[in-house]
Amino acid sequence: MATPTPPTKERRRTGAPVALLGVLVPALLVGLWVWSTSAGVFTPVQLPPPQDVFRAAVDLLERGQLLPHIGISTQRVLLGYAIGAALGIVVGAIVGLSRLSEALFAPTVGAFRAVTGLAWVPLLALWVGIGEDSKVTLVAIGAFFPVYTTVAASLRHVDANLVEAGRAFGRGGLSLLLSVQLPAATPSVVAGLRLALAQSWLFLVAAELLASSMGLGFLLIDSQNNGRTDRMILAIILLAILGKLCDSAFALAQKRVLDRWA
Repeated sequence: MATPTPPTKERRRTGAPVALLGVLVPALLVGLWVWSTSAGVFTPVQLPPPQDVFRAAVDLLERGQLLPHIGISTQRVLLGYAIGAALGIVVGAIVGLSRLSEALFAPTVGAFRAVTGLAWVPLLALWVGIGEDSKVTLVAIGAFFPVYTTVAASLRHVDANLVEAGRAFGRGGLSLLLSVQLPAATPSVVAGLRLALAQSWLFLVAAELLASSMGLGFLLIDSQNNGRTDRMILAIILLAILGKLCDSAFALAQKRVLDRWA
């Protein structure tokens, strides 16, 4: 009987081409950016050339401003994400496991899910103030709904035979949830957590509209007010890079979790 080829060798053969394909579109976009600015399609005010954006980044680094902007934004995202995801798991479990809770809460939570992040800004400023708490709260709101939705839906559809088997072994309540139901729903829950992380970055800019003096969202809005298109584009690029880095790190963790539990 022939010995199968180890999967790691196959990954080594295909990993590099796949990585190169991922770089292809950004490289094409940068090339189009260079061409459009050099050909006069856009004025420097509308779209500065890449070298101007690079110089803006160097200038902010030399002033000691860029890394604090990145650091405070990352802190707000991670803290808000942790709070929102934890609440999403708890509320999603309550709604997903109880028909009564689903009837009571699901319509209201579903209605609030449709409210855009910007709509919460004036209320949070009024209720919580304009400090860090309101910014983290808004990011937490953004993270809550994807987690809540996936947890509730996945727990509602856990195989009834698994649940009965768990009960037959003396599991019940929280023990049944942690040992049977959540592991069975792990793929969907992890997907919801990953989506929530991306959503947290989307809500960050809205959060930093709340009288911020630091952060990439503040840098974006402040640059708009001062006509610094180069810094605006820099802020957008940094948000995209940080969001992708977080997503890639989560993807690695997701693979390990699914390999163990799925």
